[in-house]
Amino acid sequence: MKILYHHRIASKDGQYVHVEELIKALRGRGHDVVVVAPRVVENNEFGSEGGWIAKLRAALPKSAYELLELAYSAVAFLKLRQAVLRHKPDCLYERYNLFLPAGIWISKRFKLPMLSEINAPLFDERSRFGGLRLKRLASWSERYVWCNASRVLPVTSVLARHVKDAGVAEDKIDVIHNGIDLVRFDGNSDKSAAKKELGLEENVVLGFTGFVRDWHGLDVVVEMLAEPGLEHAALLLVGDGPARDTLEQRARELGVRDRFKVTGVVSRERLTNYLAAFDIALQPAAVAYASPLKLFEYMAIDAAIIAPRQDNILEILTDGHDALLFNAGSHSDFREKLNTLFCDYGLRERLSCQARQSLIARGFTWQSNAERVETLFSELCERYQRSQTSEAKLN
Repeated sequence: MKILYHHRIASKDGQYVHVEELIKALRGRGHDVVVVAPRVVENNEFGSEGGWIAKLRAALPKSAYELLELAYSAVAFLKLRQAVLRHKPDCLYERYNLFLPAGIWISKRFKLPMLSEINAPLFDERSRFGGLRLKRLASWSERYVWCNASRVLPVTSVLARHVKDAGVAEDKIDVIHNGIDLVRFDGNSDKSAAKKELGLEENVVLGFTGFVRDWHGLDVVVEMLAEPGLEHAALLLVGDGPARDTLEQRARELGVRDRFKVTGVVSRERLTNYLAAFDIALQPAAVAYASPLKLFEYMAIDAAIIAPRQDNILEILTDGHDALLFNAGSHSDFREKLNTLFCDYGLRERLSCQARQSLIARGFTWQSNAERVETLFSELCERYQRSQTSEAKLN
C-alpha cells in the first residue's frame, strides 16, 4: 500500500517521535510511505522547539501568526497535490493540527481515504493556554477536519469523547494509544552498569523523562530526598525543561544536589541507557486527555511505575497490578505511594515485571499501531473501490 503521510510539526520532541516511529513501523510492514512535512524539522536537533518558526511565533501578534498558520494550508495543499500526482498514493494519513484543512481538501479533490490522528483538542487547549485570538476560525478548522476525515484516531478514550462532542459519528472514531518499539526497548539493559556510569550505584533511582515543567510536580520529589529514611534515594531527570533551574536550586537549598542528576536532552539512541538506571519511574502528573509517551517507555523497562489515578491513565495502567496509582492532585497520597515503593523491593519487582507483560499483551507498540492503521486503510480502500464500481455501473 502506498500511504501519503502529512504533518505540520516543526519541533523535534515527543510528537516527532510519534511521527517517526509510526512511519518506521508502517515501512517495516512493507508499505511505501511518502512524507509531506515542513523541512525545518529535519534540520533541528532533538529537543528543539521549532527553530525559526518558534521565533516567528514569539515575535508576531497571535492573530497574525494564526492567519499565517491558515495560509500555510495553501502551501501544504500544493505540496500534497504534487505528491499525489507524482506518487499516486492509495490513501492519506495526517497528524491533525489547528488551522490545517489541507489534508481534507486533498482527500476530497482526489477521493483519497483519509485517517486523521488526533493527539489533543487543540482549539480547547490553545484557547485556555495559548491565548488563541481567531477563535471562530480555529473552531471551524478543527470541526471541519474531524468531521470530514474518513476516520479519526484519538489517542485516548477521554479524547475520543471530545471528538464525539464536536459532532463526529461514533463509528468513525478509533482510539489508538501511543506505544514503543520493542526492538529498542528489549528489556535486556544492565541496571547495575547504568547506575554505575551515573554514579548512582548505591541509590534507589527515581526517574523521570521528558521536558519538565512546573506542573509535573517534581519539586515534591526533590523535597522528599531530604526526608529521613530516603537518604539512599536519588532523582534522575533524563531531559531538560523550564522547571530545571528551579528544581536544581531547591535541591541545593535542601542539601541534596548530589542526589539530583540531570542529563539534559539526550538522543533517542541513548535514551535506553539512562532509563535502565530507573528503579521507580515517575509520572507525577498528566494532561487529562493525553497518552503519555513516557508511560509506555516506563512499562518496557525494569522499573515500577507511579502515576495519577485518572481516566486516561486507567486506560493504560491498572492500580496494584502493573503500577501504583495515587489520587490525582494529592501530594500527600503521591508521597505515601512513593514511600511504599521505595521501601518495598518485592513490590517494585512485581509491578515492573507485570508492566512489561501488560504492554505486550495489550499491543502498546508502534508495530501494533501500524497494523491497525493498515487494517483501517484496507477497509476504507475496499469500500471506496466498491462505491466506484457501483457508480460506474449506474453510469
